[in-house]
Amino acid sequence: MPRPTPSQTVGPFYGYALPFTDGARPAPPGHPDAVTLHGVVRDGAGQPIPDALLEFWQAAPDGSLDGHPGSLRRDPVTGGFLGRDGVRFTGFARVPTDADGHWRVHTLRPPASTPYLSVCVFARGLMHHLYTRAYLVEPAADALLDALPARRRATLVARDEGAGVHRFDIHLQGEKETVFLDFAR
Repeated sequence: MPRPTPSQTVGPFYGYALPFTDGARPAPPGHPDAVTLHGVVRDGAGQPIPDALLEFWQAAPDGSLDGHPGSLRRDPVTGGFLGRDGVRFTGFARVPTDADGHWRVHTLRPPASTPYLSVCVFARGLMHHLYTRAYLVEPAADALLDALPARRRATLVARDEGAGVHRFDIHLQGEKETVFLDFAR
């Protein structure tokens, strides 16, 4: 049986079709428990990446993993964007970086049972997307974090900037490289 051919380099073509209205808001606007997670995606030289795309998945505050539909809803007749209803939590976000490599997500704090947001990074030069986690707080015990040396563990924990704002920079390579997860295929 022939082996699969190599993947092709991604983008940069994220400005068309992939981002969507309110993609950075898995939480309803104005929700009293909303938090903001933001950061910059950087390459191995520490330069910001202006055309990366990030996807986030997380459990709802009650621990459920279902989420409500709406993030990518389309009208079956016209194909137009229907969007979320603005009331319920979807648990999914998709955001592009801006010209300075910055991104921002407005969400609800994940539960103590799964205290992180799962992150998928797409960027130019990557043959395959990368997976990581963004912990808003460092839990007392977590199998992944506990298996890492302190310096590497720190790349997965967002910095609390106060008032419900957390910073999580993603470094694709280099001395500050973010820990990325490997999934068996």
